[in-house]
Amino acid sequence: MRRPAPPILLAWFATLAGLISIVSALTPEMANRLDLVQGVLPPGVPGAARTIVLALGLGMIWFARGLARRKRRAWWLAVAVVSASALAHLAKGLDFEEAAAHLILLVALFRTRRSFVAPGDPTTVVPLLQVGAALAVVIPLLVLLAYETDDVSRRVELAFLLVIGALAVRALWLWLRPHPEMAPGHGDHARAAELVQAHGADSLAYFALRRDKCYFFSPSGKSFLAYRVLGGTALVAGDPIGDAAERRELVGEFLRVAHTKGWRVAVAGVAADALEDYSAFGLKSLYLGDEAVIRPSEFSLEGRAIRKVRQSVSRLQKSGYEVRLLSTVDADAALKRELRAVSEEWRGNWPERGFTMAMDALFLYPDTVLAVAVAPDRSVGGFLQLVPSPASEGYSLASMRRRKDTPNGLMEFLITEAVAWARAHAVTEVSLNFAVFADFIRAEDGASRTTRAVRWALLKADRLFQIERLHSFNRKFFPRWRRRYFCFERWSDLPLAGLAYLQAESLLTPPGPWVKTPDLTAR
Repeated sequence: MRRPAPPILLAWFATLAGLISIVSALTPEMANRLDLVQGVLPPGVPGAARTIVLALGLGMIWFARGLARRKRRAWWLAVAVVSASALAHLAKGLDFEEAAAHLILLVALFRTRRSFVAPGDPTTVVPLLQVGAALAVVIPLLVLLAYETDDVSRRVELAFLLVIGALAVRALWLWLRPHPEMAPGHGDHARAAELVQAHGADSLAYFALRRDKCYFFSPSGKSFLAYRVLGGTALVAGDPIGDAAERRELVGEFLRVAHTKGWRVAVAGVAADALEDYSAFGLKSLYLGDEAVIRPSEFSLEGRAIRKVRQSVSRLQKSGYEVRLLSTVDADAALKRELRAVSEEWRGNWPERGFTMAMDALFLYPDTVLAVAVAPDRSVGGFLQLVPSPASEGYSLASMRRRKDTPNGLMEFLITEAVAWARAHAVTEVSLNFAVFADFIRAEDGASRTTRAVRWALLKADRLFQIERLHSFNRKFFPRWRRRYFCFERWSDLPLAGLAYLQAESLLTPPGPWVKTPDLTAR
């Protein structure tokens, strides 16, 4: 199900009309036409019309995005602005050509009015009334000041004009703001948890249970998608979960509902075998990165290639460290306090990361497993959190944290012991961290110029995002690499969809005392 063409075409036409208006307002009028206008209209009207055309041209470019998202409010605004712009073009210099172009756009808007069905944000009513009240106060004051001629009043008049402009921009932004995400219904999380237990074979399935996600269920209730709406983008996390026979139907229905609400749709962390479920509806895909997966039955510390990990494990064991594996429900109050202290020390002023492959709480989910590193003095040096993939008997690494003064190699020791525990419990696989753009990080010197440029940029960004360091850490265990993709509807959606993904993962929040995200161990 592709998004209907008329809204997209009209958005481009509105953008073009806006550019035409801007160019027309900034270029001289034809002298003979301007003389005719000045002979009919009062003095000052053509000049004012020129300013109006410029403002309306900028406005058309702004609300074109709302037309592309089929917003009914954007359609009403477009009709008003295009009509006013056509009249203003005539008033500023008998610009018949520009006026005709706008009238053609107006006819197209009326012919396609049934395509614009997406509602606005219902929560904007009160803010809009507040802005309207402010305008009702400021505009009369400006009219009174118009009768004054001294310099002070002119400066105040300019200030009032700036205030009116700011309030108008605020009102338009509120009017065109996307519809908010649908609040989870009563029992939705419990229903999702049941489906994860029954059908959660993918290593990312359990992460759908984060409390910052909403759920979209199929009509039968046998499958669902986990998503979050950010800036008008409905960002889906991972693949559909549930009955495989209705996955494609679920995706199609979600796209239909998303479009009626004016959302663009993007999907993060799509597995290779699920790409067809999205490409069937016209979604495009980009390589996002590789997930590192260890098979416990195949993992070994023997051999020269893995000697660095083996040496780290041996060194930690000789220094008196040991690892406890336990269920979250078996963690007593004293252990929870220590884990909180470790987590807070490790995180510092950084925000909690994660959306597609991280949990939002350490003690809230009873079927998760903790791998705790115990120091010789019996204090906690670090820990791993592992969440299950119930339908495939696998586990995924959700978080790993340690104290800053612990020996190097502690994380390698924890992972090695966790894999040994998994092998003893017949666990089929352990999924480690997700390495973003791992193919580019692994690029050799003979790679293409584009690949080398991307690799250079990723290495420069490593200080903030730890992309290369995370990939290097994963490579120590010689995992299998499982490719993941990012799906989106149109190339023009990619910048905003990408920003929504970065925001969801908290990658746009810099560290500092202003960070308000609660610590993983807060619940």
